[in-house]
Amino acid sequence: MQITDTIADLLTRIRNANSAKHDSVDIPASNMKKAIVQILVDEGYVKSYTVTEDGKQGIIKVNLKYGENKAPAINGLRRVSKPGLRIYSNAEDLPKVMKGLGIAIISTSKGIMTDRQARKEHIGGEVLAFIW
Repeated sequence: MQITDTIADLLTRIRNANSAKHDSVDIPASNMKKAIVQILVDEGYVKSYTVTEDGKQGIIKVNLKYGENKAPAINGLRRVSKPGLRIYSNAEDLPKVMKGLGIAIISTSKGIMTDRQARKEHIGGEVLAFIW
């Protein structure tokens, strides 16, 4: 099966595993997905991830993070820029998610980064997703 929007697939797999209270989720690997999952780890939304090579493209195993009473650390994930409608933003107009409580993942010329990092480095790019 051919997947058109791989980032939306990543977010949907994490969202579904999170709502089903799974400990981990397996996702087909790519460099962009690794960068997005690394941001999720750095920002504290997931525990950790490992990449296993299977001879094809590899698999990312994401260990999800929960609080007390199995409350998920991720309350929401939303894909912003889609293949049919790309959303770009300059450094001054980068969106704030939940008035700064969440993060926006931005694809810039210097790589994948959060909205805070992009504002600090004063670069814009494609707004990939919102996470809160």
